[in-house]
Amino acid sequence: MLFVEIAVLLSLVVLNGLLAMSELAVVSSRRSKLKAMADDGRPGANRALALASEPGRVLSTVQIGITTVGVVAGAFSGATMGARLGAWLMSLGVPEAFAEPVGFGVVIAFITYLSLVVGELVPKQLALRNPERVAALVAPAMMLLSRLAAPFVWGLDRSGRAMLWLMGSKASDEASVTDEEIKALIAEAETSGVIEPEERRMISGILRLGDRRVRSIMTPRNDVEAIDAGVGMDEIKAAITASAHGRFPVTDGKPDEVVGVLQAKDALNAMLAGKPLDIRALMRQAPVVPDTASVLNLMRLLRRAPVHIALVHDEYGQFEGVVTNGDVLEAITGAFQTDDDEAEPTAVERADGSWLIAGSMPIDELIDLLAIKTKPEGSISTAAGLVIAALKHLPAVGEAVTIAGWRFEVVDLDGRRIDKLLVQRARDVRRVNAR
Repeated sequence: MLFVEIAVLLSLVVLNGLLAMSELAVVSSRRSKLKAMADDGRPGANRALALASEPGRVLSTVQIGITTVGVVAGAFSGATMGARLGAWLMSLGVPEAFAEPVGFGVVIAFITYLSLVVGELVPKQLALRNPERVAALVAPAMMLLSRLAAPFVWGLDRSGRAMLWLMGSKASDEASVTDEEIKALIAEAETSGVIEPEERRMISGILRLGDRRVRSIMTPRNDVEAIDAGVGMDEIKAAITASAHGRFPVTDGKPDEVVGVLQAKDALNAMLAGKPLDIRALMRQAPVVPDTASVLNLMRLLRRAPVHIALVHDEYGQFEGVVTNGDVLEAITGAFQTDDDEAEPTAVERADGSWLIAGSMPIDELIDLLAIKTKPEGSISTAAGLVIAALKHLPAVGEAVTIAGWRFEVVDLDGRRIDKLLVQRARDVRRVNAR
């Protein structure tokens, strides 16, 4: 009889553990992974996906089961095993006034320990190691249990929702995923060796494309190598030979009046065929995009364009610069070094923890690098633009401004353009000045 009682008690503890494991597995499972398992035909995946979409129903079902098991286990252990242990202690000569309380206390302590380890901790750790797989295994039994206890589950679920409504908490049918969660998942994958550091940087670049504007990746007008439509063959040859680019905006007398794009390949084909270099006949029409357009929209436009270069204009129709498919690629992978130019990094960390940053560094990369929580307002696209917006004038070398806990100091100018910035934590600067 004693062995039967022990077996019943252990069964109740194990059942409590199965319920706790099922609850945590279903709630912790990612719907995307369950959907993939269901598409692969994994048994129980569809039911697990249905349960995951109704967490209130799962919690109510499990709570009913755990509460029932707990009540039965407590009553059973106290009424039977506690009394048996008390009687055994009295047979050893222990007074009855002490034997019964000690017997009940020892049994309750043992059952509590067993319930914590076997009924809670170990099952939950198993569920966290592979929640989707465990959820698929327990889903059929959970569905059956929820149907058997349907009236109670419905009542508890509605009561819980009513309490949440009174507390002002609104339910969300869809699980929201933030950029921070995606970045944290990518960083975790890099740490565990699933992806390489370079892959992580490229994935981060891709995720930023939707937030980037064309003006943040374009070549500004002052750096554009253009060819005037009225120059002769010798000037055209000299311009093409001296440049590392293969496409040139064609202007018509004025630098701001761009009428098309000349490809070096077309000019070379004409020269090899012995034909005169007629720029107007050789040039092609390039799409025009506003500087506020997103890079994703630019990509769609360039895929359909006959020449993979776009002319960037501002809201007043003024020519601002050019952007190519290579600029989009560099936004993802980083800058490529050319034959006549040594590509400098946009950010270099110094020994004291400060940063030497190029003024042309895109603002989204700067925000990620410095972990700035609030994004700047307006149409700021570069680190230089952020400093100018904060100072509200064109700065001189040595001027500094504090933004989001960082001190930005202008250390080099290229004409009127900010070339280099020294960025330090404001508290570090104050600590040094206080010495």
